[in-house]
Amino acid sequence: MKKTIITIGLSSIIALTGCADKDKDQGLGAKNNAGNPTNVNNPTQYYDEDYRNNDNKSDDFGFTRTNSTTIDGRNISNKAASIDREQLSDVISKLSVQIPNVNDAATLVTDEEVLVVYDTNAKDRTETADQVKRTAMSVVPRYYHVYVSDDYQTLAQDVENFATVKSGSRGIDYTIEQTIKRMLKSPQGYKMSDGENENGEMVNDKRDHHDNIHQKMDNR
Repeated sequence: MKKTIITIGLSSIIALTGCADKDKDQGLGAKNNAGNPTNVNNPTQYYDEDYRNNDNKSDDFGFTRTNSTTIDGRNISNKAASIDREQLSDVISKLSVQIPNVNDAATLVTDEEVLVVYDTNAKDRTETADQVKRTAMSVVPRYYHVYVSDDYQTLAQDVENFATVKSGSRGIDYTIEQTIKRMLKSPQGYKMSDGENENGEMVNDKRDHHDNIHQKMDNR
C-alpha cells in the first residue's frame, strides 16, 4: 500500500514538473509577446520575439525576430522616426577618430543627412575622406547621404552650431545646404557604387542632391 502511494506521488511530481517546464518554455513568448503567442514550428503563426534582458548589459547580443504578418496594419512610423540621432553622431565621431591620421571629428546627424568634419594630417585626402564617409555610412540607415570635410578649422564650429537648433527651425534647411555646399569643396572620397555618387545619392537622369544645392543657391 505504501509503495503504491509513493509511486502515485512520484508520478504526480514528475507530471507537475513536466507541466512547469512546458509553461516555462512557453513563458518567454507570453512574457515578451502577450496575446500573440509564438509558434516557431509553424511559420504562418504570428511571432514577434524580443529577448531583451532587464539588466541591459552592454555585452549582450541584440536579437529580435519578427515577420510582416505581425506588423500588418500597424503604424510603425513612430518606431522608424525614433532613431537616436545623438547616439548615432557620437558613434560616428568615435569611430572616425580611430581611422589612421584622423585626430578630431565633429558629426551632425539630421533626418536624412550626416555631416562629418574632421581634422587630419593624411597625405591622401581622398582616401581618408572615403574612409570617414564609409564609416558613417556603416552606422546610419542606407537612405542617408553623407558629406565630409577635412576643413576642420573652418567648418567644425559651423557643424557644432546646429547642436542646439531644432530640426523644424525656420530656415534650417537652407543653412544646412549652405554648410554642405562648403563641405563639398573638400574631397568626398570615391563613388559608393555605379548607381550612387560619392555621397550616397542616386545617380540617374535627374540632378543629384549636390546639383540641387547649387541650383537653389543660384535661384536665391
